[in-house]
Amino acid sequence: MQKQIKRFKLRSVSAMVASFLIAQAAWAVDPFTVRDIRVEGLQRVEPGTIFASLPFRVGETYNDDKGSSAIRALFGLGLFKDVRLEVSGDVLVVIVEERPTVADVDFVGAKEFDKDVLKKALRDIGLADGRPFDKALADRGEQELKRQYINRSLYGAEVLTTVTPIERDRVNVTFSVIEGDVAKIREIRIVGNKAFSE
Repeated sequence: MQKQIKRFKLRSVSAMVASFLIAQAAWAVDPFTVRDIRVEGLQRVEPGTIFASLPFRVGETYNDDKGSSAIRALFGLGLFKDVRLEVSGDVLVVIVEERPTVADVDFVGAKEFDKDVLKKALRDIGLADGRPFDKALADRGEQELKRQYINRSLYGAEVLTTVTPIERDRVNVTFSVIEGDVAKIREIRIVGNKAFSE
């Protein structure tokens, strides 16, 4: 019985190693000279933005390291949700999926601040009309609004973010605010004072 278990373990490990090596061979691309570069999936971003970020040009040699660098550089722009590279003969195809763009930022229930002041605070952190949207940006915007309210002693303010997709891969971002009451000092107690009366 023990021999069978050892054989099974050996076969399992061998199968896993073989599948790993096959997968590595499937992902690896033999280096080749790039004859042409095509870009697919662009809607608003200019093709020049893509070409300027690629670490290789037509006529140069492409390999997996350059491909990894290209994907990192394109994601680093913050404009894309997904980036893929495909090889078709000597042609490299860059396939991108753009992030949605913020169409409008609106506030509901914000009485303490002028909307322009809140929009400027959000613009300073990168959330504004026409800019690429991602969830982390909306979370930072929510925290920034809470910070603005805390600065005005509205510690109970609650902010809820609603993202509504609209046509042409854009989104409307709405911040619903429940301001709450202003914090007030009800009583001051001085403990340990013997020289003066309260």
